[in-house]
Amino acid sequence: MSSPALRTVNVTRYVTPLREGGSLPAIVEADDQFLYVLKFRGAGQGSKALIAELLGGEVARALGFHVPEIVFAQLDVAFGRIEGDEEIQDLLKASVGLNLGLHYLSGSITFDLLATKIDPLLASQIVWLDALLLNVDRTARNTNMLWWHKELWLIDHGAALYFHHSWQDWDQPQKPFPKIKDHVLLPMATELEAVNNAFTSLLTPEKIRAIVSLIPEEWLADNFFPSTEEHRNAYTNFFINRVAHADFFVNEARHARTSI
Repeated sequence: MSSPALRTVNVTRYVTPLREGGSLPAIVEADDQFLYVLKFRGAGQGSKALIAELLGGEVARALGFHVPEIVFAQLDVAFGRIEGDEEIQDLLKASVGLNLGLHYLSGSITFDLLATKIDPLLASQIVWLDALLLNVDRTARNTNMLWWHKELWLIDHGAALYFHHSWQDWDQPQKPFPKIKDHVLLPMATELEAVNNAFTSLLTPEKIRAIVSLIPEEWLADNFFPSTEEHRNAYTNFFINRVAHADFFVNEARHARTSI
């Protein structure tokens, strides 16, 4: 199977920081004249947050969710020299090279569960996705979902796959995810079994390998693995094994739902 293609753009203008994000993402303009939410490699969690953003977003897209276009964003060494804010200037200097951008959904609004009714099937699909990704960041406090052009869009998967910050117990296919109890859509997720049957057939090993192959080589330098190839294979094996044992995290989510 051929890999999905991601475009590469060059950042031309720093527009404004998004200070609600702990890693200081920013809205930037690129040489294709589009605006992007840029996630910086030089931020606190480094390339791991970009890998989680890339894999989480492209897995979601493969399952049929609306996700902003993800691009690789090249940051030139001279880009931050005229920036007056020292904190931002340091971030730009530390992020020279390849970063990650998501197409900016101009005019979108933050999803509000009280204002917008979500179908139980869609709620179940999103809960399944986040249980797969070990995504801790889809809570009532911070839904990381946007309403744009009358459709729900998923954003910000940088906190997913949190095991890769230490690679502890990453190879346990039945890795517990107790944080699923905090998922904003869990109370509506009544169709998890039907979603499980559909999504496990969509997310084939070939599709997983194609998505993982998108990770740039330079983001895979890690002291936990002797080579970038083994590092990449670890992500592939995690996803293949977790999908193969999806019944475990589905049952975990169902149990959490009945305990609410």
